[in-house]
Amino acid sequence: MSILPERFLINQLINGQCADPFSLLGMHVTKHGLQVCAWLPGAEQVWLIDSASEQRRAALECDDPQGFFSVLFAQDQTPFRYQFEVQWQQQRQRLDDPYRFGTLLQDIDSWLLAEGTHLRPYERLGAHPSTLDGVDGVSFALWAPNARRVSVVGEFNYWDGRRHPMRLRRENGIWELFLPGVQLGQLYKYELLDCNGNLQLKADPYAFATQMRPETASVVAQLPAIVTNSAERTLANQRDRPVAIYELHLGSWRRGEHNQWLTYTQLAQQLIPYVKQMGFTHIELLPINEHPFDGSWGYQPLGLYAPTRRFGTPEQFRDFVATAHQAGINVILDWVPGHFPGDAHGLANFDGSALYQYADPREGFHPDWHTLIYNYGRHEVRNYLAGNALYWLERFGIDGLRVDAVASMLYRDYSRAEGQWIPNYYGGKENLEAISFLRYTNQTIGKHWSGAVMLAEESTDYPGVTLPPESGGLGFHYKWDLGWMHDTLNYMQHDPVHRKYHHGLMTFGMLYAYSENFVLPLSHDEVVHGKGSLLDRMPGDAWQKFANLRAYYGFMWAYPGKKLLFMGGEFAQGREWNVESSLDWHLLEAEDNWHHGVQRWVRDLNHCYQQTPPLYQCDYQPAGFEWLVVDDADNSVFVFARYDAQGNQLIAVSNFTPVPRYHYRIGIPQPGSYRELLNSDSHYYHGSNIGNLGRVLSEPVSSHGREHSICVVAPPLATVYLLREVQ
Repeated sequence: MSILPERFLINQLINGQCADPFSLLGMHVTKHGLQVCAWLPGAEQVWLIDSASEQRRAALECDDPQGFFSVLFAQDQTPFRYQFEVQWQQQRQRLDDPYRFGTLLQDIDSWLLAEGTHLRPYERLGAHPSTLDGVDGVSFALWAPNARRVSVVGEFNYWDGRRHPMRLRRENGIWELFLPGVQLGQLYKYELLDCNGNLQLKADPYAFATQMRPETASVVAQLPAIVTNSAERTLANQRDRPVAIYELHLGSWRRGEHNQWLTYTQLAQQLIPYVKQMGFTHIELLPINEHPFDGSWGYQPLGLYAPTRRFGTPEQFRDFVATAHQAGINVILDWVPGHFPGDAHGLANFDGSALYQYADPREGFHPDWHTLIYNYGRHEVRNYLAGNALYWLERFGIDGLRVDAVASMLYRDYSRAEGQWIPNYYGGKENLEAISFLRYTNQTIGKHWSGAVMLAEESTDYPGVTLPPESGGLGFHYKWDLGWMHDTLNYMQHDPVHRKYHHGLMTFGMLYAYSENFVLPLSHDEVVHGKGSLLDRMPGDAWQKFANLRAYYGFMWAYPGKKLLFMGGEFAQGREWNVESSLDWHLLEAEDNWHHGVQRWVRDLNHCYQQTPPLYQCDYQPAGFEWLVVDDADNSVFVFARYDAQGNQLIAVSNFTPVPRYHYRIGIPQPGSYRELLNSDSHYYHGSNIGNLGRVLSEPVSSHGREHSICVVAPPLATVYLLREVQ
């Protein structure tokens, strides 16, 4: 016997419009007795099995030919654990009913998610393999407060959105459902009947794995375990340690046969030993979050919680990071909370409303990249992003995040004409919500993952980027010095005969050097979009181009600030970077040549840098730097001293003309013997081999306002390091 629920509810279920399936399906105590209802399209017969006795208790009646079944027990029957035995056309199957399980989110998690203060939202939202009441399956949870109905669809239910509608938690707008029998590796999405009555198929914003593009489904995956953070890795990021970053794009560092990408495993085997040999202390990966378009280089991400499948699985990426750590190399991830693409399967208009982005295009559309902008003022969006930052650090062992395009987040008028932007609450141009989000994220990382670093690519003079939030700053540890990069590259592009007219480009950076904690970046942005390679931008014939580049690197490695060099720059690749192909490794396959010389120079710079505390220990202290010759524009010579905390001294001499400067006298603060530590003009680096025969001795001859001086040879288009020998 069966007494049917209201017919319109059944029709809603059959038509895929049921917003409250738990009120209809599963086991319920009604005024007529204990009733069990099931929605099993395609089933021919259904029996109710008592899980305790493994016996059939009743056959369910087919109340609708499209697959609605029900049974009613007597009023004195108490609820019991049950399963369905289902006869399909070709097979008989034992099934657990998703609608017999209670709510999934604990009250505390529910409220923290609603407030946007949940430290690890990825532990509750998304797809999580789990066991409930002794049954294995996957718990799904999705934030979509304005949707009329949300269903889990996948290869386990024929991608039919009618079969598994979810429960809405109205206090926080989260839909949830436990699906028994769903397994690791299975594909899924969410089907939403949005607030406008349209059906949308969306990938999971919290998916830990995805399909390979152009496919767009999410993949059920295990949440990675928390990685242990070692003390040595923590120390390696600090301001008084050497930081030499090798920036790279995993898909074009090196390619395999038939121009195929290397896998994470192959990259661990080939890239990490190379980076170690070259003396870099860190690698910085262009974004590896899942992204639909190769040509964005990863800077238009959609799967923020999923390492891209282009190179392998999340487990293989974790192993890649672990391999770097075993080699003593820290890993920085380029992270993009500044915008996201509008692909239909992504975050755009997620539940029919502007859920993740600002609704007004004057706030929510990025004119430079034609992408959407996160609504940083919405608690759940802030939680999604800040939680993602902690996720990469905790779950993959990433040692730091470089935050892309911070300036575009800070200013509401960024790249917008007058009248095309909306002022903040006070009438200003600052995006107060984005500023609050950045401070919150940096504070969260500092509190819960000690030793990790946050680096900002910020192209304006916004004050206090690397100041703590409690001092009015944004809370980053480092900021890219884009001004230094532009000035010095501009100087180097001039013909040496004209450099004396632009002398200040090389010295101006010291006027603001201690306003922030700077990284000196020669990044991917400087070798694309028609700019040519770094080598291409050097003037002169081939010998002069290579000599200029070596001299420039020498100046940079001695200058205050941490170092960053994009892949290919370490061996002076001649052509512009192309994301679709490998670096030009063939340049190093030929007989020893200028490219080998630059590669050896960068390697030796890095090893010298790590072994010489004056080059790094006091980067952000005025006592760590001193100009010795700053005004010799006619000769285009720059001389400065670097000091460590104990007062040990290194002198860097750069001559940016092709004319050797013999008997060049430099006033020095301390007399003594100065050993020539490195010389970019050495024959070993394919220079002209002019130098100082190993060392120079100070003389009691006054120069540059000092009582003692040294007389050196400044080789042509070269940088020389002189280390004061301690008696």
